[in-house]
This record gives sequence, C-alpha cells and structure tokens, in this order.
Amino acid sequence: MRIIIIILLNCFILASCGNENKDKESKIELEKNEVETKSLLDNVKLAINPKFKDWVLFENGTYIIFDDINQIDNIENEAIKLMKEFGPVHAGGPAGDFNVISLNKTKGWVVSGHGYGMYTYVNPSELETNSPDDLTIGVFGRSKRNNDGQNPNIIYVNSSKNN
Repeated sequence: MRIIIIILLNCFILASCGNENKDKESKIELEKNEVETKSLLDNVKLAINPKFKDWVLFENGTYIIFDDINQIDNIENEAIKLMKEFGPVHAGGPAGDFNVISLNKTKGWVVSGHGYGMYTYVNPSELETNSPDDLTIGVFGRSKRNNDGQNPNIIYVNSSKNN
C-alpha cells in the first residue's frame, strides 16, 4: 500500500508543470509523513505498558524497550546496534520466528521476534484483509522489522533520563 502511494505521488510530481506545484506537493508529502509519524507514535504509546519508560521507535514501527537505562551510555546508539543485530530476517534462523499480540488500548497488534524487548506495531489499515490471521499479521510485522533492521532510522526516543 505504501509503495502504491509513493508511486502515485511520484506520478503527480512528474506530471506537474511548474515549480510552484512541485513545492506544494512537497509540502503536502511532508505534512502527510508528519501525520503518519504522529499516528504511529500515538498507537505505539498506547501499545506499550506505561510502566516501561525507556524505549526507542523506528521508522517502520519497530520499537525496543529497555529495562535498565542507567546501564546504557547512549540509548540511540544501543537501539541502532540492537536493531542491526536482531532486526534483519534471515531464513531458517530465529530471526524468522514471531509471536502476535492483540492490543487492548489501540487498534492493531504487536509482533515480537527473537530480540529481547523488540516489538513491531502493525495497524489494521496496513493489511489488505479485514480479518487477518496471525500468520498474515506476523509475516507483515516481521517484514517491517526487517526494513527497520536494514535501514535503522529512529523517529522517537522515550527516556526516563530526560525527565
């Protein structure tokens, strides 16, 4: 779905005649990305048990919860290190394993993998079916985690050290 939206946006950009329209479309795309990020962040905040104060959210919805932030010098560096290690999916290994957890406080699911404290949020609107089974949800969440592992881009850090 995301790829289709990107392709459509690119078609509109290529079809525009002047710089004025291009600037407007760039602004619209930026605003859309900000809305998507805010929506993702809001859903992830509702997905995480409030007792966990230290976590990092990546661009595709994968987040890592840290138990003891006091043992970590730089939470962002540690999160990227863990994401590079446990995010990418390798066929036939534990990186392909997952568990699907239904959420109570927001729509969707989280998919856990073999990385301790690593979860990926999946919104129902991301899936092509209205009644997805755990396999569909899990495989999709695993692919999102793989994308975050291949290109780890942090979009939010929640840290008790900042309070």
